[in-house]
Amino acid sequence: MSQGVRRWYIIQTYSGYENAVKMDLARRVDSMGMADYIFNIIVPEEKVIEKKADGKEKEKTKQIFPGYVFVEMIVTDESWFVVRNTPRVTGFLGSSGGGTKPVPLAPDEINAILLKIGVISKPTYDHLLGKKVEILTGVYAGLKGKISEIDNDQEKVVVDIDLFGRATPTEVDATEVQEISE
Repeated sequence: MSQGVRRWYIIQTYSGYENAVKMDLARRVDSMGMADYIFNIIVPEEKVIEKKADGKEKEKTKQIFPGYVFVEMIVTDESWFVVRNTPRVTGFLGSSGGGTKPVPLAPDEINAILLKIGVISKPTYDHLLGKKVEILTGVYAGLKGKISEIDNDQEKVVVDIDLFGRATPTEVDATEVQEISE
């Protein structure tokens, strides 16, 4: 089985050939048995509305990062070789060449991109509304209360905690609470 960690990397391509590189690389993954090392290959795109001279609108697909293809892979000598030697790939972003391995994207960087193109979606916390929770971290760690509000966009929740005998609404990150049974 494969060693290492699945991470996202950016490969540089000739501009205009991003989708050709994606298809070529996918074929190479199949033919060279690299499915345990190279997982996802994406060309981030978004739909834009273009206004024509005659006033008509046309929906067009536009590449967000021209000249780049994103690859989720485990870097080994073999997987690195397969990607690097795909036609029209000019190299890895973050690799200084001369045999140095590329630098992976930070999780928050790739997640922002995957979110924008709809590959992943933001978690929702609506199921916690009205539930009793315990705050796990921060100043209020260990305190319990009921969730009275949820802001999925900001990933925040308002917990009504008991401070000095009063229910006090307190905003915390949704990831800082854990549902508890009453």
